[in-house]
Amino acid sequence: MPRRAVHTDAAPQAIGTYSQALVVDRTAYLSGQIPLDPESMQIVAGGIRREVEQVLANLAAVAVATGGSLKDVVKLTVYLTDLNDFETVNQVMAGEFDEPYPARAAVQVAALPRGARVEIDAVLILPG
Repeated sequence: MPRRAVHTDAAPQAIGTYSQALVVDRTAYLSGQIPLDPESMQIVAGGIRREVEQVLANLAAVAVATGGSLKDVVKLTVYLTDLNDFETVNQVMAGEFDEPYPARAAVQVAALPRGARVEIDAVLILPG
């Protein structure tokens, strides 16, 4: 089955050997996003809430580039360096997603790229 790589300047450029997203048939696989500002490529300031907001903005930009939106997300994986930030993630996500909420896993990890405290990846089923 053919796959299509997706790229947008509205989200941070890949900092490794990966695509921002791949689309196979009607499924989009979005690479993990950390709270990088797409223009400066620096972690945003303002604490964990601001970081989660930036991660979701980055995911939204990549989702649009695939032909979808965050409303099409069916699965998220949240990586946190501190599970004490889990409630903040829930609060921010409640403002971005409607019921039925996407399936989700959240795990604590030892470290994330560039010293980020949160990373989220996603799977979308594209409309059409």
